[in-house]
Amino acid sequence: MIDKKPNLIRIAKLGKAFGLKGDIKIYLLTDFPEQFSKNKQFKIKNIIYTIENFDIESGLIKFFEINSPEEAKILTNSFLFSTEEETKKNFTLQDNEYFWFDIIGCEVYENDIFLGSVEDINEFSINYYISIKTSQNLIEKKYPTRFLLPFIDKFIKDVNISQKKIFTNGALDILENS
Repeated sequence: MIDKKPNLIRIAKLGKAFGLKGDIKIYLLTDFPEQFSKNKQFKIKNIIYTIENFDIESGLIKFFEINSPEEAKILTNSFLFSTEEETKKNFTLQDNEYFWFDIIGCEVYENDIFLGSVEDINEFSINYYISIKTSQNLIEKKYPTRFLLPFIDKFIKDVNISQKKIFTNGALDILENS
Protein backbone atom coordinates (compact mmCIF):
# COMPACT_ATOMS: atom_id res chain seq x y z
CA MET A 1 0.00 0.00 0.00
CA ILE A 2 1.30 3.47 -0.93
CA ASP A 3 0.88 6.24 1.63
CA LYS A 4 -0.37 9.44 0.07
CA LYS A 5 1.33 12.52 1.50
CA PRO A 6 -1.16 15.09 2.76
CA ASN A 7 -1.52 18.25 0.69
CA LEU A 8 -0.12 20.98 2.90
CA ILE A 9 -1.52 24.50 2.85
CA ARG A 10 0.34 27.53 4.17
CA ILE A 11 -1.96 29.18 6.68
CA ALA A 12 0.40 31.68 8.33
CA LYS A 13 3.89 33.13 8.25
CA LEU A 14 5.79 33.97 11.41
CA GLY A 15 7.52 37.34 11.62
CA LYS A 16 9.76 39.04 14.15
CA ALA A 17 10.00 38.28 17.84
CA PHE A 18 7.98 40.71 19.96
CA GLY A 19 8.44 41.48 23.63
CA LEU A 20 10.42 39.62 26.25
CA LYS A 21 8.35 36.44 26.67
CA GLY A 22 8.71 34.93 23.20
CA ASP A 23 5.68 36.32 21.40
CA ILE A 24 5.96 36.30 17.60
CA LYS A 25 4.28 38.46 14.98
CA ILE A 26 2.01 36.28 12.81
CA TYR A 27 0.74 37.03 9.30
CA LEU A 28 -2.39 35.06 8.48
CA LEU A 29 -2.71 33.48 5.04
CA THR A 30 -6.14 32.03 5.79
CA ASP A 31 -9.73 33.14 6.19
CA PHE A 32 -10.06 30.89 9.26
CA PRO A 33 -8.23 32.52 12.19
CA GLU A 34 -10.13 30.31 14.64
CA GLN A 35 -7.72 27.47 13.84
CA PHE A 36 -5.09 29.25 15.94
CA SER A 37 -6.65 28.27 19.24
CA LYS A 38 -4.95 27.45 22.51
CA ASN A 39 -3.31 23.99 22.59
CA LYS A 40 -3.44 23.61 18.79
CA GLN A 41 -0.20 22.06 17.58
CA PHE A 42 1.89 22.87 14.52
CA LYS A 43 5.05 21.31 13.20
CA ILE A 44 7.64 23.98 12.46
CA LYS A 45 11.13 23.02 11.30
CA ASN A 46 10.38 19.41 12.31
CA ILE A 47 9.52 20.37 15.90
CA ILE A 48 6.00 20.35 17.36
CA TYR A 49 4.93 23.67 18.87
CA THR A 50 1.75 24.19 20.90
CA ILE A 51 -0.14 27.48 20.90
CA GLU A 52 -0.30 29.13 24.30
CA ASN A 53 -2.01 32.31 23.12
CA PHE A 54 -3.11 33.95 19.87
CA ASP A 55 -4.29 37.56 19.68
CA ILE A 56 -5.83 38.41 16.33
CA GLU A 57 -6.04 42.14 17.19
CA SER A 58 -2.31 42.54 17.78
CA GLY A 59 -1.30 39.82 15.33
CA LEU A 60 0.77 38.01 17.93
CA ILE A 61 1.12 34.33 18.72
CA LYS A 62 2.83 32.65 21.68
CA PHE A 63 3.91 29.01 21.86
CA PHE A 64 4.42 27.16 25.16
CA GLU A 65 7.85 26.01 23.95
CA ILE A 66 9.13 29.54 23.22
CA ASN A 67 9.92 31.72 26.24
CA SER A 68 12.41 34.35 25.10
CA PRO A 69 13.04 36.66 22.15
CA GLU A 70 16.11 34.61 21.27
CA GLU A 71 14.06 31.41 21.00
CA ALA A 72 11.35 33.23 19.03
CA LYS A 73 13.86 34.60 16.50
CA ILE A 74 14.63 31.03 15.40
CA LEU A 75 11.10 30.80 13.97
CA THR A 76 11.19 34.11 12.04
CA ASN A 77 10.05 33.61 8.42
CA SER A 78 8.75 30.11 9.14
CA PHE A 79 5.36 28.99 7.88
CA LEU A 80 2.51 27.21 9.65
CA PHE A 81 0.74 24.55 7.62
CA SER A 82 -2.53 22.67 7.70
CA THR A 83 -3.75 19.89 5.43
CA GLU A 84 -6.62 20.04 2.96
CA GLU A 85 -8.27 17.16 4.81
CA GLU A 86 -8.00 18.85 8.21
CA THR A 87 -9.31 22.12 6.79
CA LYS A 88 -12.34 20.44 5.19
CA LYS A 89 -13.03 18.53 8.41
CA ASN A 90 -12.85 21.59 10.66
CA PHE A 91 -14.60 24.25 8.58
CA THR A 92 -18.02 24.28 6.97
CA LEU A 93 -18.60 26.56 4.00
CA GLN A 94 -21.84 28.23 2.96
CA ASP A 95 -23.36 27.80 -0.50
CA ASN A 96 -21.17 29.31 -3.22
CA GLU A 97 -18.14 29.40 -0.91
CA TYR A 98 -15.05 27.39 -1.81
CA PHE A 99 -11.68 26.54 -0.40
CA TRP A 100 -8.93 28.15 -2.46
CA PHE A 101 -7.17 24.82 -2.85
CA ASP A 102 -10.31 23.45 -4.54
CA ILE A 103 -10.45 26.38 -7.00
CA ILE A 104 -6.76 26.33 -7.93
CA GLY A 105 -6.27 23.88 -10.79
CA CYS A 106 -9.84 24.18 -12.09
CA GLU A 107 -10.33 24.48 -15.83
CA VAL A 108 -12.18 27.62 -16.93
CA TYR A 109 -14.75 27.49 -19.74
CA GLU A 110 -17.02 29.91 -21.54
CA ASN A 111 -19.56 28.65 -24.09
CA ASP A 112 -17.65 25.36 -24.45
CA ILE A 113 -14.37 27.22 -25.11
CA PHE A 114 -11.53 26.16 -22.82
CA LEU A 115 -10.00 29.45 -21.63
CA GLY A 116 -7.33 28.06 -19.32
CA SER A 117 -6.65 26.86 -15.78
CA VAL A 118 -6.72 28.66 -12.44
CA GLU A 119 -3.16 29.17 -11.19
CA ASP A 120 -3.74 31.35 -8.16
CA ILE A 121 -6.22 33.52 -6.29
CA ASN A 122 -5.57 37.15 -5.45
CA GLU A 123 -7.43 39.41 -3.07
CA PHE A 124 -7.74 43.02 -4.16
CA SER A 125 -9.83 45.38 -2.07
CA ILE A 126 -13.08 43.54 -1.31
CA ASN A 127 -13.01 41.06 -4.21
CA TYR A 128 -11.14 37.92 -5.08
CA TYR A 129 -9.66 37.45 -8.55
CA ILE A 130 -8.69 34.13 -10.07
CA SER A 131 -5.44 34.20 -12.02
CA ILE A 132 -5.92 32.10 -15.14
CA LYS A 133 -3.15 30.65 -17.27
CA THR A 134 -4.55 30.89 -20.79
CA SER A 135 -4.96 27.68 -22.80
CA GLN A 136 -2.22 26.94 -25.34
CA ASN A 137 -4.79 27.03 -28.14
CA LEU A 138 -5.71 30.64 -27.30
CA ILE A 139 -2.07 31.65 -26.76
CA GLU A 140 -1.34 30.44 -30.30
CA LYS A 141 -4.11 32.82 -31.44
CA LYS A 142 -2.12 35.67 -29.82
CA TYR A 143 -4.19 36.00 -26.64
CA PRO A 144 -2.33 36.99 -23.43
CA THR A 145 -0.69 34.12 -21.55
CA ARG A 146 -2.50 35.00 -18.30
CA PHE A 147 -5.43 37.10 -17.15
CA LEU A 148 -7.36 37.97 -14.00
CA LEU A 149 -11.06 37.34 -13.60
CA PRO A 150 -13.13 38.73 -10.71
CA PHE A 151 -14.59 35.80 -8.76
CA ILE A 152 -18.07 37.34 -8.57
CA ASP A 153 -21.52 36.25 -9.73
CA LYS A 154 -21.40 38.59 -12.74
CA PHE A 155 -18.63 36.44 -14.29
CA ILE A 156 -18.91 33.06 -12.53
CA LYS A 157 -21.94 31.06 -13.72
CA ASP A 158 -21.12 27.73 -12.08
CA VAL A 159 -18.36 26.00 -10.15
CA ASN A 160 -18.12 22.22 -10.22
CA ILE A 161 -15.45 21.21 -7.72
CA SER A 162 -15.82 17.46 -8.33
CA GLN A 163 -15.09 17.97 -12.05
CA LYS A 164 -12.58 20.80 -11.36
CA LYS A 165 -14.42 23.11 -13.80
CA ILE A 166 -15.56 26.72 -13.65
CA PHE A 167 -18.10 28.04 -16.16
CA THR A 168 -18.03 31.76 -16.89
CA ASN A 169 -19.87 34.59 -18.58
CA GLY A 170 -17.79 37.53 -19.86
CA ALA A 171 -14.39 36.01 -19.13
CA LEU A 172 -13.58 35.75 -22.84
CA ASP A 173 -14.22 39.49 -23.18
CA ILE A 174 -11.81 40.18 -20.32
CA LEU A 175 -9.19 37.91 -21.92
CA GLU A 176 -9.60 39.63 -25.29
CA ASN A 177 -9.13 43.04 -23.67
CA SER A 178 -6.22 42.08 -21.43
